[in-house]
Amino acid sequence: MLMAVRDLETGLLRSFVTAVRAGSITRAATALGHTQPALSQQLRRLESVVGRPLLHRSPSGVSPTRAGEELLPYAERILSLSAQALTETGRALTGHCGVGLLEDLAASQLPQALADLARLHPGATLEVLCSSNAATREAYDTGRVQLVLDEVKDLPGPPRWTVRRPLVWAIGQGVEVTADPLPVVLFSSTCTWRTSVLETLERAGRRWRVAFESNSLLGVLAAVRAGLGVAALMPANLEPAMACHDADALPALPDVEFGLARHPRTGGDPLVDAVETALRRMI
Repeated sequence: MLMAVRDLETGLLRSFVTAVRAGSITRAATALGHTQPALSQQLRRLESVVGRPLLHRSPSGVSPTRAGEELLPYAERILSLSAQALTETGRALTGHCGVGLLEDLAASQLPQALADLARLHPGATLEVLCSSNAATREAYDTGRVQLVLDEVKDLPGPPRWTVRRPLVWAIGQGVEVTADPLPVVLFSSTCTWRTSVLETLERAGRRWRVAFESNSLLGVLAAVRAGLGVAALMPANLEPAMACHDADALPALPDVEFGLARHPRTGGDPLVDAVETALRRMI
């Protein structure tokens, strides 16, 4: 007896990824050009194929369940590979392209998308640089880096395009989100996210205390894993055990605006074109 084969359709995966990124069925439907009922139906179809709920739905929006968090990186990579295969098959790209990435973005699926692109074009060399703003600007000015994807205010040149992405709360094991004051894990004082997080808590009337701070994502993640407090992260860097499933437990965080700067001397370079396209698809 033949067993039924379950396939993950790229259209359903795109609907799921867009809904998670947007944090709202309504915003995702608008971005995809669908009606809200049609998008909801597609999401239910995907949940039926996977066999588990993928989204927490509430009046304030949607967030991924544990199963959704596990599926998300696979869905993003499948969509990226599909797009790259359609675009790059038959082309042979060569040369060097350096990319400056914010550390929080480098910890997401973006480097994997670039690795997949490099695998399609073995004659090309791709380099990812995660460094300080000053070092990234120097690499950009000297030609080592041709593309920089970072917060708009930190770009070394004018943005070719921008995009807004949400921040989410990461909750340490055993941390009580109703604690007064709330223990907070922060990036160092040079990070604008720090100001945004503290201003959000102040507006919500929540008292807070700094439990830990670090200038690196690894340090912040380690502190949250250790149960020292709560932190604001990008959804792609949120580990399943850190998710906050109570939409009203903490105030909604502001979006972060990212942009991409491209060195003006790279106009018409097919490799840089391909890398920029891959970055835009993933972000």
